Amino acid sequence: MADQTQNPQIFELNNGTMLVKITNLGCTITSLSVPDKNGNLADVVLGFDSVEPYLKGAAPYFGCIVGRVANRIRNGKFTLNGVEYTLPINKAPNSLHGGHKGFDKVIWEVAEYKKGENPSITFKYQSHDGEEGYPGDLSITATYTLTSSTTMRLDMEAVPKDKATPVSLAQHTYWNLAGHNSGNILDHSIQIWGSHITPVDENTVPTGEIMPVKSTPFDFTSEKKVGASIHEVGLGYDHNYILDCGEEKSGLKRAAKLKDPSSSRVLNLWTNAPGMQFYTGNYVNGVVGKGGAVYGKHSGLCLETQGFPNAINQSNFPSVVVQPGETYKHTMVFEFSVE
Repeated sequence: MADQTQNPQIFELNNGTMLVKITNLGCTITSLSVPDKNGNLADVVLGFDSVEPYLKGAAPYFGCIVGRVANRIRNGKFTLNGVEYTLPINKAPNSLHGGHKGFDKVIWEVAEYKKGENPSITFKYQSHDGEEGYPGDLSITATYTLTSSTTMRLDMEAVPKDKATPVSLAQHTYWNLAGHNSGNILDHSIQIWGSHITPVDENTVPTGEIMPVKSTPFDFTSEKKVGASIHEVGLGYDHNYILDCGEEKSGLKRAAKLKDPSSSRVLNLWTNAPGMQFYTGNYVNGVVGKGGAVYGKHSGLCLETQGFPNAINQSNFPSVVVQPGETYKHTMVFEFSVE
């Protein structure tokens, strides 16, 4: 197991147009630079210049892959095959994003690193039986690839060894298409290909009901400013959208289109996951990031495609249980453009 005690490093994927920096600590995207309408590059993700702040826990899940199960599990408990499992309560009263030391806080092994026109990097992690309370050994791989001049693809796979286990990975980048240091994202416009959300209780856990977004502040079925109705939803958006109304392309559903009016940068997101947590950085508060930029509330937003939150305890949600012999597969495609 020596490979999991190696040092965190930052690796670059560069195809001449787009530059992405990723560390093996949590498979974390620390920087992602894409051109605006005038060809000017800006770094459009929140993060830190070095790995130290991530190691110290200064990041509110900036840029990382979270797991074994993303989002909240009610009261940190679930029952599977007649056995009750108890998870760490790290966001009371729930277990969040895999527990105290989820996949975002471990060092992954670099299994492959390719340069050239379509550069890629593959990370591997072996999660052991009982880690953070979860059942069974699980082998995980995550591959980031620059598939075209302004497109990045992430392929995540997980294979349980001999026990069924819940698996729901999410990529937790905070986006600000105007540039990571440009202030808040309330002027961005977004379209989400979800006509329903899973409403939540006072502890941000889904109640189990499926609610249409029509005539509510959650309706982004047509393009709308992020800030247009945000004052009507408490601290901001932190809700799971059911991706139920987008067209498909090579097995992936359209999830969201994000646009920044100042730079004309656009991000189109495609996925094969059933849900997407739309989170507007409501809890970010005075984090000192890259180049001394101070990130406040709503400095970035997350588009975390994933299984539904607390699905393991909610029989009417799509199952997140993966059986031995099955492979969990989760793909995301991030297409950048200007318009």
